[in-house]
This record gives sequence, C-alpha cells and structure tokens, in this order.
Amino acid sequence: MAEFTVAVSDPEDGTTYQIDVDGQDANRFIGREIGEDVDGGAVGLDGYTLELTGGSDDAGRPMRPDVRGDDLKSILTDGGVGFNPTRDGERKRITVRGREVSDATAQVNAKITERGSDDVDDLLGDEE
Repeated sequence: MAEFTVAVSDPEDGTTYQIDVDGQDANRFIGREIGEDVDGGAVGLDGYTLELTGGSDDAGRPMRPDVRGDDLKSILTDGGVGFNPTRDGERKRITVRGREVSDATAQVNAKITERGSDDVDDLLGDEE
C-alpha cells in the first residue's frame, strides 16, 4: 500500500506544510503526473485544489517533468531538476524518476492553486 509525505506549499504566505498520507488518501495521488490537479481533501484541505509540482523517491532521486512514466531513467542533461552545471556546456548523465507518482515515490510536492473558504493554517495547523 502506498504511503508518502506531501509537502503542500501556500504561495500566498510562503509556508510549506508536510503531511503524511497513506491508504485511500495516498491512492488519490497514484497515477497522477507532475502538473495535474488533485483534490485537497486527500491532505485535509477540503475545498482546495492542489497542483503537483514534483517529488522524489526513497533514495532522493528527483522526479522530472520531461521523463515519461514512473520508472528510473538514466538521462544525459545539461541542467534542470537534479543537476546544476558549474560551467558552460557541461553535461552529465544522472538517474531520475519519471513524472508519474507511484508506490516508489517517497515525497510529493504540491502547491495550492484554488482556495477554499477556511484558512489553511486552521485546517493543517502547526503541531508545535
């Protein structure tokens, strides 16, 4: 059964909330791709809409929006997610995950695109 952490970013105030999801709530994310919208009820944000912006697997390999599927791929890149070149023309072969959320995903990054009637901080709250 799938279980992972969802990092929900609130673009209005710059706050990020980390929510652990499993079971039926995690299944709402399985099969979705980076850039798709998901109902916020899966993380406790009823009435909100979230856009998937990225993620990583249990080894820390990032998901790339330009790689199809959910498998590991070895790609030659000149920059972007997973590699920051230090000089002009530098390229490197790196291993990344595809853009689809799967059981191998450990963290999903999302941002709020449509707001509900309740305040985000009231719904998710700080557990400190």
